[in-house]
Amino acid sequence: MITLVPLDSIDSTAVEFLLDRAFGPDRFARTAYTIRGTAKPIAALSFAAIEDGVLVGSIQCWPIALIEDDREIPLVMLGPVAVKPTHQGDGIGRRLMAHALDAATAFDLDGALMLIGDPDYYGRFFGFTAERTARWRAPGPVERHRLLARGAAVPDRAGMLGPRVPAVASV
Repeated sequence: MITLVPLDSIDSTAVEFLLDRAFGPDRFARTAYTIRGTAKPIAALSFAAIEDGVLVGSIQCWPIALIEDDREIPLVMLGPVAVKPTHQGDGIGRRLMAHALDAATAFDLDGALMLIGDPDYYGRFFGFTAERTARWRAPGPVERHRLLARGAAVPDRAGMLGPRVPAVASV
């Protein structure tokens, strides 16, 4: 049986090990890490999947912004979603995503959500699209069609994605 718990209740070393296994040790060079900067994950939206006391999955959400000149438009970045290789395909990632989205709604943080991911998967299951992200820029390479967003407050304007200043780590 899989239980979802707050991610901050899990040993951070175990989370880092899971992320290394899921994405490789070079994951820190990815554009998503640059967008987040040194911010801390939003505790109320970040969860772990536990089975028999063992970490088998995690999701983290981050305070970021679309920066346009001197204006910052707050966004919440979902991901990474990591699942232990032996448990991939079991629906754990989908369950973690749904749980994080429910929490975003509960904390009224669901107005401007974004992620970098597969448009077919995240569109079909979670309603993310690239409709309003065409003019967004990222501080590193990104396939434009994988820059996805959902929510009534998602800005349809030009800007650079980056860490929110000051970054809000918890709700």
